[in-house]
Amino acid sequence: MKSASKFEKIAARCWNLLNEGKPFTPIFVFGTMILFHAAIWESPNAVLDLLLAFIYVIPLLIIYFVFDFPLFLRNYLWIPFMVYLIIWKEIDIGLLLFSLALYFFFTVFFWGTLYYHLRIGTSWLNFTRFWKLVLKNSDSTSGNAQEQLPKFLLILSIWEVIFQTNQAGEATNFVPLMLFYVFILIFTYILHRYLFDWKPKVYETYSKDQGIQPGEAISDKVIVIVVDGMRKERFYEANTPFLDFLKDNGTEYMNMETVYPARTVVCFSSMFTGTYPFEHGMTSNMVWKLGIKVESIFDSLRKVGKKGRLLGIAHLVDSMGDDVETVTAVMHKDKADPNIMERAKKIMKEQDPDLFVVQMIGTDQTGHSQGVLYDEYLQKIHEADVLIEDFVSWLNEEGKMDNTTLFICADHGQADGIGGHGHLDEGERYVPFIVHGPHIEKGKKVEEKQSLVSLAPTLSYLLGAPFPSHSRGKILLDAINKKEEV
Repeated sequence: MKSASKFEKIAARCWNLLNEGKPFTPIFVFGTMILFHAAIWESPNAVLDLLLAFIYVIPLLIIYFVFDFPLFLRNYLWIPFMVYLIIWKEIDIGLLLFSLALYFFFTVFFWGTLYYHLRIGTSWLNFTRFWKLVLKNSDSTSGNAQEQLPKFLLILSIWEVIFQTNQAGEATNFVPLMLFYVFILIFTYILHRYLFDWKPKVYETYSKDQGIQPGEAISDKVIVIVVDGMRKERFYEANTPFLDFLKDNGTEYMNMETVYPARTVVCFSSMFTGTYPFEHGMTSNMVWKLGIKVESIFDSLRKVGKKGRLLGIAHLVDSMGDDVETVTAVMHKDKADPNIMERAKKIMKEQDPDLFVVQMIGTDQTGHSQGVLYDEYLQKIHEADVLIEDFVSWLNEEGKMDNTTLFICADHGQADGIGGHGHLDEGERYVPFIVHGPHIEKGKKVEEKQSLVSLAPTLSYLLGAPFPSHSRGKILLDAINKKEEV
């Protein structure tokens, strides 16, 4: 299987400018105005008026960039637009209809149909399903129509009014607009201060201060297979005989919680540093500054002369750098995971890492492109089960499972709509998490709530490496058989 090329890594970062909701809003607004007013580009004065008018909407763009409007909070975005209509009473119906058409063309046809057909081979008729997913989506991407529509309709309306005022040679009354922005800022702050209260609880102390420390290695190797975007209740509905076997003969964490925001780069960074976005610096899939700010489990392993590798898509390079072996994500959705697992065998055979993390992407791709409530999503989970069984059987044949601990988990779930994830909607928050191995309790179900940040310190404990510098997670001791450990 091909590694992600330099072009693919750059393209992935560029795509995130349009995929992530925060950068998308200003890009879309600016692009819409340029297209709508294409006729003025022969007039330098008109262009200048348009650009000067843009300055007046920058404060609003900043407010919408700084603050999330997750889940039901997005409904409140319509209030500023309604207040604007009451006070200014001026809208350009043509501009707003043009922006709506452009938005749904981008999300439903360009993204949901053309992009997914070229990247993972979905049907040319995918738009017949994707438009429904976009309207229902609740994550932090640009495909969240319920969040994006009230934002760009308000910004475009204000920009257009000021532009027309400039064109008429009249002076813009700056004071009412600034008071309006102050109202939006206060309104937004109150919403987030008193209503945005469902983020997962953060562990306050570092792992090194929690008592038990890593000593001698318990496991020779640890394999972590992350089925990206595997929604917990859909996992239970899918046909997964091998993963069921691992659950029955290992330990299953019934309430394993992901982090906020539940985006792939954020989750992987938290899982393998043991801490949260405010410390490791990865706050979305859109990475403005490459590299985590703290140590990872891979750094910890190097301190004791051990090696870890992460096999995943190009996005993860932005966070973990050279510890990532990349795979191309531009591949038919039915071929991606089989090729990833073949590459995984090659890495194990040639490099034999002490810690090996594999990201399977087929389930996540199918959820995003076709939705999580359809049979195709269950089928992808079943296919992941078959591939994991084949990989573990191969490891056994190679003699690499004798003293190996195996983790099977998801980095986040997926919500309804376009299989979105980010704001912790239903289906995102709790993920499947299974541990299996010679030192792991058999048939145990742990009901106590745990966090994915506990993966890194648990890996340190099993492999006899120091905790990553800023790890806050708790060692998952419930899973470890103390008799076997002794």
